[in-house]
Amino acid sequence: MPAIDATLRPAFAPTGRLRASINLGNPILAHRDAQGQPAGVSVDLARALARALGVAAELVVFEKAAQSVEAVRGEQADIGFFAVDPARSQGLRFTAPYVLIEGSYLVPAGSALADNAEVDRAGTRVAVGQGSAYDLFLTRELKAAHIERVADAEAVRAALKAGQVEVAAGIRQLLEGWAQGDAALRMLPGRFMVIQQAMGLPDSRGAEAAAALAAFVEEAKRSGFVAEALARHRVQGASVAPAASA
Repeated sequence: MPAIDATLRPAFAPTGRLRASINLGNPILAHRDAQGQPAGVSVDLARALARALGVAAELVVFEKAAQSVEAVRGEQADIGFFAVDPARSQGLRFTAPYVLIEGSYLVPAGSALADNAEVDRAGTRVAVGQGSAYDLFLTRELKAAHIERVADAEAVRAALKAGQVEVAAGIRQLLEGWAQGDAALRMLPGRFMVIQQAMGLPDSRGAEAAAALAAFVEEAKRSGFVAEALARHRVQGASVAPAASA
């Protein structure tokens, strides 16, 4: 990746290191490897950005998206990797998306629900990870169904298996894995949303830093860096986002 103007280092890395907020709650983009170290597409991008700036990368790891967002908003981290959502825009500047991920529904195998449009009915309870992209989106979109907010993805599955909810919402790839390993669960066809995963930094870092980060993301897509990272980490259910419109 091309070098970034050294005059922008203080804006990106005021401590002398690029502190990157990594969300392990989205296994498509970040996870722990066999040695317990953070790995994944977002980790690769964070390290590539640090190299472009000529500084070391420091990974600040969180288990939930909401925690990762707040770390950047509160400037405990310099950059982060987020699903773009209006509810997260305050205090942050987002790039265009670098990856698109489908959000889908999972139901018990015997459920009467047959498609996504049937979910939004009175009496239907939908489990989501609190503060996740699905929580933010469905909070706006669902009018009749009730949203049950739980701690994380595993708690979403547990709520569905225990009969505490009728529907689980989450990353399509993750839900498909659960369904393939458990005959008592099945996917509803299609998707209810497309999640736009972008990079972001605190609004206080200024327009020049935001523009440089946006250009970095566009180059990462154009050069094949993002596609190669998805392939290297064997990610399915996600695609490289198209180039940002001029």
